[in-house]
Amino acid sequence: MATIKFLIQKENDNANIYVRFINGRTFDIKAKTGYTINAELWNKETGNPRTGFKDADKKEKCNDTQSDLTKLKAKIDKAYNDATNKAVIDAQWLKDIINPPIKINAVSDKLIEFIDYYNELQTNKVKSGTLKRNKATRNLIENFMNYTKSVFLIKDVEPNFIEKFEKYCLNEKYSLNYIARAVTYFKTICFNAKLNDIETSIKLELIKTTKAEKVDKIYLTPEELIKIENKIFDTDYLDNARDWLLISCETGQRVSDFLRFTKEMVRVKKDKTGKTKTLISFIQVKTEKKMDIPLSNKVLKILNKRHGQFPRQITDQKYNEYIKDVCKIAEVKAKTKGSKAKTDDKVTRKVNGTFEKWELVTSHIGRRSFATNNYGKIPTSVLIYITGHSTESMFLEYIGKSDEDKAMQASEYF
Repeated sequence: MATIKFLIQKENDNANIYVRFINGRTFDIKAKTGYTINAELWNKETGNPRTGFKDADKKEKCNDTQSDLTKLKAKIDKAYNDATNKAVIDAQWLKDIINPPIKINAVSDKLIEFIDYYNELQTNKVKSGTLKRNKATRNLIENFMNYTKSVFLIKDVEPNFIEKFEKYCLNEKYSLNYIARAVTYFKTICFNAKLNDIETSIKLELIKTTKAEKVDKIYLTPEELIKIENKIFDTDYLDNARDWLLISCETGQRVSDFLRFTKEMVRVKKDKTGKTKTLISFIQVKTEKKMDIPLSNKVLKILNKRHGQFPRQITDQKYNEYIKDVCKIAEVKAKTKGSKAKTDDKVTRKVNGTFEKWELVTSHIGRRSFATNNYGKIPTSVLIYITGHSTESMFLEYIGKSDEDKAMQASEYF
């Protein structure tokens, strides 16, 4: 059963109120409500404004905010009931319910034109990576239209249309996972078109998302990390990239976060026993969440090596390129199933196969290595806090752990 909770994340005079929408393992999404409140007027236990104030201004503010949140809750509940099995329920869906897309009479019912309109609306709502993926999917759809020599309307998107689109994508050597994301995008587009009173197919809800291929979760084992740590590199840029890779594997952060680490973010604090602990404080780019995480001895060793400084900052692109070379030179060559980009006839696609592990290394591998190597050693709740996953089920899926793995871990306590 879906539940709606309200919360604030900052203790200040003008704290944003967020709504969290949860339905078991199906989804756990969050968005700003557009309302703010003084943190002193908020009851964290109930997830609502406080009551019982004698001060007239405070009482009025709490009552007005409570009324607004009650109306918003009813709005989300109704939208969810109307959208069940008809739309993709994700963070963007929630944002669109809170702030519906602006309805303009001139919005086109032509598929590619509406996609352009929708993508334009998302410019200031989503991260640049999401915008880039949406644009790539839009271009794929346009290529499909050119191939079929057809101009499709929003109402043309139904099961037969999707079947033809999938066949085209497979012929163009797109992976099943990429096709699955494209089909999900189609459903999101059509749902938003419906919000704009544009006609959609009566068979829209019959569209089934393409079954994605199960891809092995690639990570660096403790033994491989030791090889990387002990390897001596002749060039400074590879030594620099190696240190960033080790920091990534020790902190579990996204590349958008750890490559920004600086000396100024580090602070020292004593725990309850009086022992000194070194932490790094920063705000995650994707979640906008303030983080305080401990730095391991391996990270401190790297800082000591660099006179208290983090490695030299480099671009994400260069980092991705260099760490492949780092792992190749460190002989991280175990045969591993995965997917990698391959260019054929000037067209680049991801292909599945068995490769030496260094070929599959990307910037994402550090976060997954941290999560996988520490699963069962550090409490899962702590790992989830550090990696920033919303739920335990999402975390377990991320590291490739099944319910059976979870049950076997629990059996250790019986």
